[in-house]
Parts: sequence; structure tokens; C-alpha cells
Amino acid sequence: MRQTGFFITGTDTGIGKTWATLSLMRALRARGLCVLGMKPVATGAVWRAGRWVNEDALALQAAASMALPYEQVNPYAYGPPVSPHIAAAEAGRPVEIEHIVKVFKGLPAADHVLVEGVGGWAVPLDGRKRVADLALALDLPVVLVVGLRLGCLNHALLTQAAIVSAGAEFAGWVANRIEPDFASAGQNIETLTREFASPPLAVLPCGGLEPPLVPWRVSCPGPG
Repeated sequence: MRQTGFFITGTDTGIGKTWATLSLMRALRARGLCVLGMKPVATGAVWRAGRWVNEDALALQAAASMALPYEQVNPYAYGPPVSPHIAAAEAGRPVEIEHIVKVFKGLPAADHVLVEGVGGWAVPLDGRKRVADLALALDLPVVLVVGLRLGCLNHALLTQAAIVSAGAEFAGWVANRIEPDFASAGQNIETLTREFASPPLAVLPCGGLEPPLVPWRVSCPGPG
């Protein structure tokens, strides 16, 4: 059975991809759908109980409709909070996209699997492959998370153009208010709505430990 879902990428690192992924998972589960989360590659992990674990991946694991082993949620976890190709080289454990695809296809059947990328769309996974190659290998529509701050328009437009140019399906975008005092947030949302020819799937507020249940406008089938 082919897994369906979305690949969540962002305009940069630290702009709320995990928060957006968790919000989407909660919104889909509220519709009665079975939802799983996956963060295939994570850096900035901590050593716990004899293995590396990442806090974002643990949050996705906890938010899923069913319990999954950590290794299925996060096959590649690295300690240093650096670009994955650097962390992988230092650890002597390269990221293998083929292995991630195998893990993804081996997940229990679900209505949707939300796969969160690492960093931004063009972040290197090794000397040849990038996050974009992972999204294409998984063959999932892409949701772009835009952190609303100075410079986000350029980052968002370049990233969306790269997604389309790569041949991936652009499923929509999320506006995340990462800076509460950013006075131009509303104008930026209006600009991107016009440029992308679609409003944001959601506008996430700044701050808070738990993601809100937001009115996602992603087209999703009902259970079964």
C-alpha cells in the first residue's frame, strides 16, 4: 500500500517546521484520520538510554495516532546541531535516502504520514544529495513553512520556485509568526498569498508550548 501524506519543509532552520507539522497532525486527527509523523534526519540530538534522540522527533512520535518505535520516526539522529552532511561525516554514518524510503514504506498503514525535513529545501544530506532529493524520493506533496520575519519574502519565493522546479507538487504554505513584534507580518502574508495564488493553509501564532488546532485547508479524504 502506498503511503500518502505531506513533506514539510521550510524557508530556513528554526522557523517552526515541527510546530507546523504537529499542528497539521492534530488537525487531521481531529477529522478522525489516522496520522503518523516522521523526521527522517535530525541533528542536535541528545544521548539518552544508549542512543541519540531528538526532541522534535520525540514530539512527532508522541503526536501520532499509534505508537511507533523511535527508529521508524527518526532513522538518522546526530548529536551536533550542525548541517546534516557535516554531522553525518563526523559520525561516520552517512544518510542513505534509500533506507529512509524503505522505513517510510514499512510504516503501518495510515491515512496520512507527515514527514518533516531538516533545515531548508536545499540543505545537503551528503556530498551529492539534498533535502529536495529526499522529498522527491518519498514522492509526497510539499508544504512550505514560512517564518514571518525580515527577509522571509525572498526566502519563501526562492524556496517555492525551487520546489516547483524540482518537479515536486507544491501543496501550500504555512505562515508562522516567529517574531511577535514583526510589524509587516500581515503585509507579508498578503504578498505571498498573491505570489503563490493561494492563502496560507494556516497562520500559526508566535510562542506557546503546544501547537493550536488550526483550520487547515488541506484537502483530505475521510476515514477509509
